[in-house]
Amino acid sequence: MIRVGSGFDVHAFGPGDHVMLGGVRIAHARGVVAHSDGDVLLHALCDALLGAAGLGDIGQHFPDTDPRWRGVASAGFVQAVVQRLAERGWRCINADLTLLAEAPRVGPYRTTIQETVAQLLGIETEAVNLKATTTERLGFVGRGDGLAAQATVLIERP
Repeated sequence: MIRVGSGFDVHAFGPGDHVMLGGVRIAHARGVVAHSDGDVLLHALCDALLGAAGLGDIGQHFPDTDPRWRGVASAGFVQAVVQRLAERGWRCINADLTLLAEAPRVGPYRTTIQETVAQLLGIETEAVNLKATTTERLGFVGRGDGLAAQATVLIERP
Protein backbone atom coordinates (compact mmCIF):
# COMPACT_ATOMS: atom_id res chain seq x y z
CA MET A 1 0.00 0.00 0.00
CA ILE A 2 1.26 3.49 -0.78
CA ARG A 3 -0.02 6.90 0.25
CA VAL A 4 0.83 10.49 -0.56
CA GLY A 5 0.85 13.38 1.90
CA SER A 6 1.26 17.12 1.67
CA GLY A 7 2.30 19.71 4.22
CA PHE A 8 2.61 23.47 4.47
CA ASP A 9 4.17 25.80 7.02
CA VAL A 10 4.74 29.53 7.45
CA HIS A 11 6.82 31.61 9.84
CA ALA A 12 7.25 35.35 10.17
CA PHE A 13 10.70 36.86 10.36
CA GLY A 14 11.76 38.34 13.68
CA PRO A 15 14.90 39.05 15.65
CA GLY A 16 17.88 36.79 15.06
CA ASP A 17 20.90 36.11 12.93
CA HIS A 18 19.98 32.83 11.25
CA VAL A 19 17.19 30.56 10.06
CA MET A 20 16.97 26.80 10.21
CA LEU A 21 16.03 25.20 6.89
CA GLY A 22 15.93 21.46 6.49
CA GLY A 23 17.93 21.02 9.67
CA VAL A 24 20.71 23.31 8.44
CA ARG A 25 21.61 26.60 10.14
CA ILE A 26 21.79 29.38 7.55
CA ALA A 27 23.12 32.83 8.41
CA HIS A 28 20.51 35.50 7.73
CA ALA A 29 19.84 39.08 8.77
CA ARG A 30 16.74 37.92 10.65
CA GLY A 31 15.48 34.91 12.55
CA VAL A 32 11.94 33.55 12.70
CA VAL A 33 9.19 33.91 15.25
CA ALA A 34 8.48 30.37 16.43
CA HIS A 35 7.97 28.22 19.50
CA SER A 36 10.54 25.67 18.29
CA ASP A 37 13.46 26.49 15.97
CA GLY A 38 10.93 27.48 13.27
CA ASP A 39 12.28 25.25 10.49
CA VAL A 40 9.51 25.65 7.90
CA LEU A 41 10.88 22.89 5.66
CA LEU A 42 10.91 20.31 8.44
CA HIS A 43 7.54 21.43 9.81
CA ALA A 44 5.95 21.04 6.36
CA LEU A 45 7.68 17.66 6.05
CA CYS A 46 6.23 16.49 9.37
CA ASP A 47 2.74 17.49 8.30
CA ALA A 48 3.16 15.68 4.98
CA LEU A 49 4.32 12.48 6.70
CA LEU A 50 1.62 12.62 9.35
CA GLY A 51 -1.06 13.35 6.78
CA ALA A 52 -0.01 10.49 4.54
CA ALA A 53 -0.27 8.07 7.47
CA GLY A 54 -3.58 9.53 8.66
CA LEU A 55 -2.04 10.71 11.93
CA GLY A 56 -3.18 14.32 12.05
CA ASP A 57 -0.75 17.22 12.01
CA ILE A 58 2.33 18.57 13.74
CA GLY A 59 0.28 20.76 16.09
CA GLN A 60 -1.48 17.72 17.52
CA HIS A 61 1.79 15.92 18.26
CA PHE A 62 3.99 18.90 19.24
CA PRO A 63 1.65 21.74 20.30
CA ASP A 64 3.16 25.19 20.62
CA THR A 65 1.28 25.53 23.90
CA ASP A 66 3.51 22.86 25.47
CA PRO A 67 6.69 24.29 27.03
CA ARG A 68 8.54 21.03 26.28
CA TRP A 69 8.81 22.09 22.64
CA ARG A 70 10.14 25.64 23.23
CA GLY A 71 13.35 26.10 21.24
CA VAL A 72 13.50 22.43 20.24
CA ALA A 73 15.30 21.48 17.02
CA SER A 74 12.73 20.46 14.42
CA ALA A 75 14.94 17.54 13.39
CA GLY A 76 13.71 15.89 16.59
CA PHE A 77 10.13 16.31 15.40
CA VAL A 78 10.96 14.55 12.13
CA GLN A 79 12.70 11.72 13.96
CA ALA A 80 9.69 11.26 16.25
CA VAL A 81 7.27 11.32 13.30
CA VAL A 82 9.35 8.79 11.36
CA GLN A 83 9.30 6.56 14.47
CA ARG A 84 5.51 6.88 14.79
CA LEU A 85 5.12 5.90 11.15
CA ALA A 86 7.51 2.95 11.55
CA GLU A 87 5.50 1.69 14.53
CA ARG A 88 2.53 1.47 12.15
CA GLY A 89 4.54 -0.21 9.38
CA TRP A 90 5.08 2.88 7.19
CA ARG A 91 8.31 4.15 5.67
CA CYS A 92 9.02 7.16 3.49
CA ILE A 93 9.89 6.54 -0.16
CA ASN A 94 10.63 10.11 -1.22
CA ALA A 95 10.14 13.76 -0.26
CA ASP A 96 9.73 16.81 -2.47
CA LEU A 97 10.23 20.12 -0.64
CA THR A 98 9.60 23.68 -1.83
CA LEU A 99 10.81 26.80 -0.01
CA LEU A 100 8.97 30.04 -0.74
CA ALA A 101 11.20 32.97 0.24
CA GLU A 102 12.82 36.08 -1.15
CA ALA A 103 15.78 35.37 1.14
CA PRO A 104 17.85 33.57 2.19
CA ARG A 105 18.95 31.87 -0.99
CA VAL A 106 19.31 28.12 -0.47
CA GLY A 107 21.36 27.27 -3.55
CA PRO A 108 24.67 27.03 -1.64
CA TYR A 109 23.01 24.79 0.98
CA ARG A 110 20.85 22.63 -1.28
CA THR A 111 22.98 19.48 -1.13
CA THR A 112 23.52 19.74 2.63
CA ILE A 113 19.78 20.18 3.22
CA GLN A 114 18.96 17.21 0.98
CA GLU A 115 21.53 15.04 2.78
CA THR A 116 20.24 16.11 6.20
CA VAL A 117 16.60 15.44 5.33
CA ALA A 118 17.49 12.09 3.74
CA GLN A 119 19.33 11.05 6.89
CA LEU A 120 16.37 12.05 9.06
CA LEU A 121 14.01 10.03 6.85
CA GLY A 122 16.33 7.05 6.47
CA ILE A 123 16.30 7.25 2.66
CA GLU A 124 18.82 7.94 -0.09
CA THR A 125 19.77 11.56 -0.77
CA GLU A 126 18.50 11.18 -4.34
CA ALA A 127 15.02 10.55 -2.92
CA VAL A 128 14.88 14.09 -1.48
CA ASN A 129 14.27 17.01 -3.80
CA LEU A 130 14.51 20.66 -2.79
CA LYS A 131 13.17 23.54 -4.82
CA ALA A 132 13.14 27.21 -3.93
CA THR A 133 11.11 30.02 -5.39
CA THR A 134 10.17 33.59 -4.69
CA THR A 135 6.69 35.04 -4.91
CA GLU A 136 7.81 37.77 -7.32
CA ARG A 137 7.65 40.30 -4.46
CA LEU A 138 3.95 39.58 -3.90
CA GLY A 139 2.34 38.97 -0.50
CA PHE A 140 4.02 38.55 2.89
CA VAL A 141 6.81 36.43 1.39
CA GLY A 142 7.45 38.96 -1.34
CA ARG A 143 7.60 41.82 1.16
CA GLY A 144 10.20 39.86 3.14
CA ASP A 145 7.93 39.47 6.17
CA GLY A 146 8.47 35.72 6.39
CA LEU A 147 8.91 32.48 4.56
CA ALA A 148 6.88 29.38 3.80
CA ALA A 149 7.40 25.80 2.71
CA GLN A 150 5.48 23.00 1.08
CA ALA A 151 6.26 19.30 1.25
CA THR A 152 4.94 16.26 -0.57
CA VAL A 153 5.88 12.73 0.45
CA LEU A 154 5.18 9.22 -0.67
CA ILE A 155 5.07 6.54 2.01
CA GLU A 156 4.64 2.80 1.76
CA ARG A 157 3.58 -0.09 3.92
CA PRO A 158 5.01 -3.24 2.35
